[in-house]
Amino acid sequence: MKIDALIKRLMPREERFQQLLTQDTANLVRGARVFAEVAAAARLEDRRVKVVELKGVEHEGDQITRLIFDQLNSSFITPLDREDIRSLAKDLDDILDSLEMVGQYLVLFELSEAPHALAQFASILVDMTVEIERITGMLWDLDHAPRIRETIVHISDLENQGDRLYNTVIADLFKGEGLKPLEILKWKEVYDGLENACDQCKNYTHVVGNIVLKNA
Repeated sequence: MKIDALIKRLMPREERFQQLLTQDTANLVRGARVFAEVAAAARLEDRRVKVVELKGVEHEGDQITRLIFDQLNSSFITPLDREDIRSLAKDLDDILDSLEMVGQYLVLFELSEAPHALAQFASILVDMTVEIERITGMLWDLDHAPRIRETIVHISDLENQGDRLYNTVIADLFKGEGLKPLEILKWKEVYDGLENACDQCKNYTHVVGNIVLKNA
């Protein structure tokens, strides 16, 4: 192998990782917006159709995650710490998996209602994923570190909103007003999944924050 070809092979493939993570975060935002449509659906049949669409988005996310892992396995040098890139990809995958799982719960449990709290959770998660997309785009130029930190704080604020909403809705559920015990348990599974998705969004910012610190 010629020396220039060898050097080229050993050089960081930053553009490829950036491209894949850009695709991954854009797909996550798309998934959150489809989930918001699932949450807003007025009929169970409409909800089923949207959940199929959400499953397709989740499948696309799985493919992107696999490409990132393949790229990690074939790259001698990476633009960021190898485990950090792996953690970013895994966290993005986990968030989308949680959204798809909650969508499946709504259909499997035959929950056709669209309570205001469900729409609020969906709105918070759309906002969080949009901020995740923004923060990931800034990660490749650490001159953006101050803005990255501001965005981390904003995502944390959104996660706190999700926590407050979760506490309120669970308290209301267990008052048992107008709901049968089985219905309470079904909705609790839904809101547990949404609260977990918010937590996973915040976990993603911990990885981003660590990257900024290590590369400052």
